Amino acid sequence: MSELLRSVIFSSVVRSTNKGESHGGLYLADLATGRVEQVLDWSDASIDWEGRGGDRGLRGIAFHGDDVFVAASDEIFVYDAKLVQQRSFRNRYLKHCHEIATDAERLFMTSTGFDSVLEYDLATERFIRGYHLSFPSYWRTRRKLHARPRARLSMFDPNGDDGPAEADLCHINNVFSEGGALYVSGTRMGTLWRIADGRLDRRARIPYATHNARPYGAGVLVNHTATDRVAYLTRGGRIVRSFPAPVYDRSALTHAELSRDKARPAFARGLAVVDGLVIGGSSPATVSAYDFETATMVASVNVTMDVRNAIHGLEVWPFDWPG
Repeated sequence: MSELLRSVIFSSVVRSTNKGESHGGLYLADLATGRVEQVLDWSDASIDWEGRGGDRGLRGIAFHGDDVFVAASDEIFVYDAKLVQQRSFRNRYLKHCHEIATDAERLFMTSTGFDSVLEYDLATERFIRGYHLSFPSYWRTRRKLHARPRARLSMFDPNGDDGPAEADLCHINNVFSEGGALYVSGTRMGTLWRIADGRLDRRARIPYATHNARPYGAGVLVNHTATDRVAYLTRGGRIVRSFPAPVYDRSALTHAELSRDKARPAFARGLAVVDGLVIGGSSPATVSAYDFETATMVASVNVTMDVRNAIHGLEVWPFDWPG
Protein backbone atom coordinates (compact mmCIF):
# COMPACT_ATOMS: atom_id res chain seq x y z
CA MET A 1 0.00 0.00 0.00
CA SER A 2 2.91 2.39 0.64
CA GLU A 3 3.57 2.75 -3.09
CA LEU A 4 0.08 4.27 -3.46
CA LEU A 5 0.61 6.92 -0.79
CA ARG A 6 1.01 10.39 -2.21
CA SER A 7 1.86 13.89 -1.07
CA VAL A 8 -1.11 16.10 -0.29
CA ILE A 9 -1.65 19.82 0.13
CA PHE A 10 -4.12 21.10 2.68
CA SER A 11 -5.30 24.31 4.26
CA SER A 12 -6.30 24.82 7.86
CA VAL A 13 -8.50 27.23 9.77
CA VAL A 14 -7.75 28.02 13.41
CA ARG A 15 -11.05 28.60 15.21
CA SER A 16 -11.37 30.97 18.19
CA THR A 17 -7.88 32.33 17.70
CA ASN A 18 -6.87 35.81 18.84
CA LYS A 19 -5.41 38.69 16.91
CA GLY A 20 -1.66 38.31 16.66
CA GLU A 21 -1.89 34.50 16.53
CA SER A 22 -1.70 32.34 13.42
CA HIS A 23 -5.18 31.60 12.14
CA GLY A 24 -4.38 29.02 9.53
CA GLY A 25 -2.07 28.21 6.71
CA LEU A 26 -1.17 25.98 3.81
CA TYR A 27 0.74 22.73 4.31
CA LEU A 28 2.34 19.96 2.29
CA ALA A 29 2.48 16.46 3.74
CA ASP A 30 4.12 13.29 2.43
CA LEU A 31 1.83 10.47 3.57
CA ALA A 32 4.48 7.84 2.90
CA THR A 33 7.18 9.38 5.10
CA GLY A 34 5.19 11.60 7.46
CA ARG A 35 7.06 14.73 6.42
CA VAL A 36 5.03 17.94 6.87
CA GLU A 37 5.97 21.47 5.85
CA GLN A 38 3.98 24.67 6.32
CA VAL A 39 4.37 26.57 3.07
CA LEU A 40 2.20 29.57 3.96
CA ASP A 41 1.12 31.15 7.26
CA TRP A 42 -2.09 33.08 6.69
CA SER A 43 -2.32 36.40 8.52
CA ASP A 44 -4.10 39.54 7.40
CA ALA A 45 -4.76 42.62 9.54
CA SER A 46 -8.05 43.29 7.70
CA ILE A 47 -9.64 40.00 8.74
CA ASP A 48 -13.20 40.00 10.11
CA TRP A 49 -12.99 38.56 13.63
CA GLU A 50 -16.72 38.00 14.18
CA GLY A 51 -18.18 34.49 14.32
CA ARG A 52 -16.64 31.02 14.50
CA GLY A 53 -14.50 31.07 11.39
CA GLY A 54 -15.39 34.44 9.91
CA ASP A 55 -12.93 35.48 7.24
CA ARG A 56 -10.07 33.63 8.89
CA GLY A 57 -8.02 30.91 7.26
CA LEU A 58 -7.55 29.55 3.77
CA ARG A 59 -10.17 27.26 2.28
CA GLY A 60 -10.54 25.19 -0.90
CA ILE A 61 -7.71 24.20 -3.24
CA ALA A 62 -7.78 23.35 -6.97
CA PHE A 63 -5.35 22.98 -9.89
CA HIS A 64 -5.23 23.89 -13.57
CA GLY A 65 -2.06 23.36 -15.58
CA ASP A 66 0.76 24.73 -13.43
CA ASP A 67 -1.58 26.98 -11.43
CA VAL A 68 -2.63 26.32 -7.84
CA PHE A 69 -5.85 28.07 -6.79
CA VAL A 70 -6.46 28.66 -3.09
CA ALA A 71 -9.63 30.25 -1.75
CA ALA A 72 -9.79 32.78 1.05
CA SER A 73 -13.11 34.15 2.24
CA ASP A 74 -13.72 36.59 -0.62
CA GLU A 75 -10.64 36.24 -2.82
CA ILE A 76 -8.99 33.55 -4.94
CA PHE A 77 -5.19 33.42 -4.84
CA VAL A 78 -3.20 31.89 -7.67
CA TYR A 79 0.19 30.27 -7.01
CA ASP A 80 2.63 28.48 -9.27
CA ALA A 81 3.91 24.93 -8.68
CA LYS A 82 6.59 26.36 -6.37
CA LEU A 83 3.81 28.02 -4.35
CA VAL A 84 4.90 31.52 -5.27
CA GLN A 85 1.89 33.85 -5.55
CA GLN A 86 1.22 35.06 -9.09
CA ARG A 87 -2.05 36.98 -8.83
CA SER A 88 -5.47 37.04 -7.19
CA PHE A 89 -9.04 37.99 -8.11
CA ARG A 90 -12.37 38.83 -6.47
CA ASN A 91 -16.02 39.24 -7.33
CA ARG A 92 -18.79 41.23 -5.65
CA TYR A 93 -20.81 37.99 -5.30
CA LEU A 94 -17.97 35.97 -3.76
CA LYS A 95 -18.38 35.90 0.02
CA HIS A 96 -17.34 33.27 2.59
CA CYS A 97 -15.99 30.99 -0.12
CA HIS A 98 -15.39 27.42 1.06
CA GLU A 99 -14.52 24.70 -1.48
CA ILE A 100 -13.53 25.22 -5.12
CA ALA A 101 -13.11 22.89 -8.12
CA THR A 102 -11.78 22.97 -11.67
CA ASP A 103 -13.08 21.16 -14.74
CA ALA A 104 -11.56 21.72 -18.21
CA GLU A 105 -11.19 25.52 -18.55
CA ARG A 106 -13.50 26.42 -15.69
CA LEU A 107 -13.05 27.19 -12.00
CA PHE A 108 -16.10 26.82 -9.74
CA MET A 109 -16.32 28.52 -6.33
CA THR A 110 -18.87 28.20 -3.57
CA SER A 111 -20.13 31.60 -2.45
CA THR A 112 -21.66 30.62 0.86
CA GLY A 113 -22.64 34.19 1.67
CA PHE A 114 -24.85 34.36 -1.42
CA ASP A 115 -26.22 30.76 -1.50
CA SER A 116 -24.45 30.44 -4.83
CA VAL A 117 -21.70 28.90 -6.94
CA LEU A 118 -19.68 31.13 -9.26
CA GLU A 119 -18.12 30.00 -12.55
CA TYR A 120 -14.88 31.52 -13.83
CA ASP A 121 -13.38 31.10 -17.32
CA LEU A 122 -9.70 30.32 -16.85
CA ALA A 123 -8.79 31.12 -20.45
CA THR A 124 -10.28 34.62 -20.45
CA GLU A 125 -9.81 35.17 -16.70
CA ARG A 126 -13.39 36.34 -16.35
CA PHE A 127 -16.40 35.41 -14.21
CA ILE A 128 -19.08 34.17 -16.58
CA ARG A 129 -21.96 32.65 -14.60
CA GLY A 130 -23.57 32.38 -11.21
CA TYR A 131 -25.80 29.56 -9.92
CA HIS A 132 -28.15 30.53 -7.09
CA LEU A 133 -30.09 27.96 -5.04
CA SER A 134 -33.19 28.98 -3.14
CA PHE A 135 -35.88 27.12 -1.20
CA PRO A 136 -39.61 27.58 -0.55
CA SER A 137 -40.74 29.64 2.43
CA TYR A 138 -41.64 26.52 4.44
CA TRP A 139 -38.12 25.13 4.03
CA ARG A 140 -36.92 25.79 7.59
CA THR A 141 -39.93 23.98 9.08
CA ARG A 142 -39.47 21.01 6.78
CA ARG A 143 -35.73 20.89 7.55
CA LYS A 144 -36.45 20.60 11.29
CA LEU A 145 -38.48 17.50 10.42
CA HIS A 146 -35.54 16.19 8.34
CA ALA A 147 -37.56 16.62 5.16
CA ARG A 148 -35.75 17.72 2.02
CA PRO A 149 -37.70 20.24 -0.07
CA ARG A 150 -36.66 20.73 -3.66
CA ALA A 151 -34.35 23.66 -4.33
CA ARG A 152 -34.92 26.17 -7.11
CA LEU A 153 -32.03 27.00 -9.43
CA SER A 154 -31.62 30.41 -11.05
CA MET A 155 -28.72 31.79 -13.09
CA PHE A 156 -27.25 35.26 -12.85
CA ASP A 157 -24.47 37.36 -14.32
CA PRO A 158 -21.73 37.79 -11.67
CA ASN A 159 -20.55 40.90 -13.54
CA GLY A 160 -23.92 42.66 -13.34
CA ASP A 161 -26.16 44.26 -10.74
CA ASP A 162 -29.02 41.76 -10.80
CA GLY A 163 -27.51 38.96 -8.75
CA PRO A 164 -29.01 37.53 -5.56
CA ALA A 165 -29.18 39.36 -2.26
CA GLU A 166 -26.58 38.47 0.32
CA ALA A 167 -27.82 35.47 2.33
CA ASP A 168 -26.57 32.22 3.85
CA LEU A 169 -29.67 30.05 4.20
CA CYS A 170 -28.47 26.66 2.98
CA HIS A 171 -24.73 27.11 3.72
CA ILE A 172 -23.47 25.91 0.36
CA ASN A 173 -19.92 24.83 1.16
CA ASN A 174 -18.93 22.28 -1.46
CA VAL A 175 -18.78 22.03 -5.23
CA PHE A 176 -17.44 19.10 -7.24
CA SER A 177 -17.28 18.95 -11.03
CA GLU A 178 -17.18 15.80 -13.13
CA GLY A 179 -18.17 14.99 -16.69
CA GLY A 180 -19.57 18.44 -17.36
CA ALA A 181 -21.88 18.35 -14.32
CA LEU A 182 -21.67 20.27 -11.06
CA TYR A 183 -22.43 18.65 -7.73
CA VAL A 184 -23.39 21.10 -5.00
CA SER A 185 -24.06 20.54 -1.30
CA GLY A 186 -24.23 22.38 1.99
CA THR A 187 -24.64 21.69 5.68
CA ARG A 188 -28.30 22.78 5.69
CA MET A 189 -29.43 21.08 2.48
CA GLY A 190 -29.55 17.34 3.16
CA THR A 191 -29.15 16.66 -0.57
CA LEU A 192 -26.31 16.43 -3.07
CA TRP A 193 -27.63 18.40 -6.05
CA ARG A 194 -26.53 17.88 -9.66
CA ILE A 195 -26.50 20.78 -12.12
CA ALA A 196 -26.16 20.02 -15.83
CA ASP A 197 -27.52 21.78 -18.93
CA GLY A 198 -29.24 24.34 -16.76
CA ARG A 199 -31.21 21.70 -14.85
CA LEU A 200 -31.12 20.91 -11.15
CA ASP A 201 -31.61 17.28 -10.07
CA ARG A 202 -31.20 15.32 -6.86
CA ARG A 203 -28.10 13.14 -6.99
CA ALA A 204 -28.21 11.68 -3.49
CA ARG A 205 -29.72 12.01 -0.04
CA ILE A 206 -27.02 12.98 2.47
CA PRO A 207 -27.10 13.76 6.20
CA TYR A 208 -27.46 17.36 7.30
CA ALA A 209 -24.23 18.97 8.58
CA THR A 210 -22.00 16.99 6.19
CA HIS A 211 -19.05 18.40 4.23
CA ASN A 212 -17.30 17.53 0.94
CA ALA A 213 -20.09 15.43 -0.61
CA ARG A 214 -19.11 13.95 -3.98
CA PRO A 215 -20.23 11.08 -6.22
CA TYR A 216 -18.12 7.95 -5.90
CA GLY A 217 -18.89 4.73 -7.70
CA ALA A 218 -22.57 3.96 -7.38
CA GLY A 219 -22.87 6.05 -4.22
CA VAL A 220 -21.54 9.17 -2.57
CA LEU A 221 -18.63 10.01 -0.24
CA VAL A 222 -19.08 12.63 2.48
CA ASN A 223 -17.41 13.91 5.57
CA HIS A 224 -20.06 12.86 8.09
CA THR A 225 -18.85 15.61 10.40
CA ALA A 226 -21.49 15.12 13.10
CA THR A 227 -20.21 11.57 13.68
CA ASP A 228 -16.47 12.25 13.21
CA ARG A 229 -15.88 10.14 10.10
CA VAL A 230 -15.81 9.92 6.35
CA ALA A 231 -18.73 7.80 5.16
CA TYR A 232 -19.62 6.06 1.92
CA LEU A 233 -23.39 6.15 1.35
CA THR A 234 -25.87 4.78 -1.10
CA ARG A 235 -27.71 7.43 -3.10
CA GLY A 236 -30.60 6.84 -0.73
CA GLY A 237 -28.48 7.84 2.26
CA ARG A 238 -27.69 4.44 3.79
CA ILE A 239 -24.16 4.21 5.22
CA VAL A 240 -22.21 1.39 3.57
CA ARG A 241 -18.70 2.02 4.90
CA SER A 242 -17.10 4.25 7.54
CA PHE A 243 -13.64 5.73 7.93
CA PRO A 244 -13.40 7.17 11.48
CA ALA A 245 -11.24 10.20 12.23
CA PRO A 246 -8.31 9.61 14.61
CA VAL A 247 -9.05 10.15 18.29
CA TYR A 248 -6.32 11.44 20.60
CA ASP A 249 -6.02 11.25 24.36
CA ARG A 250 -7.56 14.41 25.78
CA SER A 251 -4.52 15.02 27.97
CA ALA A 252 -2.40 15.43 24.82
CA LEU A 253 -4.65 18.13 23.33
CA THR A 254 -4.36 21.88 23.75
CA HIS A 255 -7.41 24.17 24.00
CA ALA A 256 -9.57 21.10 24.59
CA GLU A 257 -11.56 23.10 27.15
CA LEU A 258 -13.28 25.14 24.43
CA SER A 259 -16.97 24.44 23.86
CA ARG A 260 -17.86 22.19 20.91
CA ASP A 261 -19.39 25.09 18.99
CA LYS A 262 -15.99 26.82 19.04
CA ALA A 263 -13.65 23.90 18.34
CA ARG A 264 -13.60 20.18 18.97
CA PRO A 265 -11.36 17.20 18.24
CA ALA A 266 -12.17 14.84 15.33
CA PHE A 267 -14.11 17.51 13.40
CA ALA A 268 -14.03 15.92 9.93
CA ARG A 269 -13.57 18.12 6.86
CA GLY A 270 -11.41 17.95 3.76
CA LEU A 271 -11.60 14.98 1.38
CA ALA A 272 -9.61 13.58 -1.53
CA VAL A 273 -9.64 10.26 -3.41
CA VAL A 274 -6.77 8.65 -5.32
CA ASP A 275 -5.77 5.11 -6.35
CA GLY A 276 -8.37 3.40 -4.17
CA LEU A 277 -7.47 5.51 -1.15
CA VAL A 278 -9.82 7.84 0.70
CA ILE A 279 -7.94 10.74 2.32
CA GLY A 280 -9.72 12.74 5.00
CA GLY A 281 -8.90 15.68 7.22
CA SER A 282 -9.82 16.22 10.87
CA SER A 283 -8.88 18.26 13.93
CA PRO A 284 -6.49 18.74 15.55
CA ALA A 285 -4.96 19.22 12.08
CA THR A 286 -4.58 15.63 10.90
CA VAL A 287 -4.68 14.01 7.46
CA SER A 288 -5.41 10.27 7.28
CA ALA A 289 -5.49 7.84 4.36
CA TYR A 290 -7.76 4.77 4.27
CA ASP A 291 -8.02 1.78 1.98
CA PHE A 292 -11.49 2.14 0.49
CA GLU A 293 -12.24 -1.57 0.21
CA THR A 294 -11.20 -2.53 3.74
CA ALA A 295 -11.84 0.84 5.47
CA THR A 296 -8.43 0.37 7.12
CA MET A 297 -6.31 3.41 7.98
CA VAL A 298 -2.97 3.06 6.20
CA ALA A 299 -1.33 6.40 7.08
CA SER A 300 -1.93 9.44 9.27
CA VAL A 301 0.00 12.70 9.61
CA ASN A 302 -0.58 15.19 12.44
CA VAL A 303 0.51 18.84 12.38
CA THR A 304 -0.49 20.04 15.84
CA MET A 305 -2.47 18.94 18.90
CA ASP A 306 -4.30 22.28 19.07
CA VAL A 307 -7.99 21.35 18.62
CA ARG A 308 -8.68 24.81 17.18
CA ASN A 309 -6.62 23.96 14.11
CA ALA A 310 -8.97 22.19 11.68
CA ILE A 311 -8.29 20.93 8.16
CA HIS A 312 -10.32 22.68 5.48
CA GLY A 313 -9.21 22.20 1.86
CA LEU A 314 -7.43 18.95 0.96
CA GLU A 315 -6.09 17.75 -2.39
CA VAL A 316 -3.51 15.33 -3.74
CA TRP A 317 -0.40 17.35 -4.68
CA PRO A 318 0.30 16.86 -8.43
CA PHE A 319 3.74 18.51 -8.55
CA ASP A 320 7.21 17.93 -7.18
CA TRP A 321 7.78 19.10 -3.63
CA PRO A 322 8.84 22.79 -3.97
CA GLY A 323 12.18 23.96 -2.69
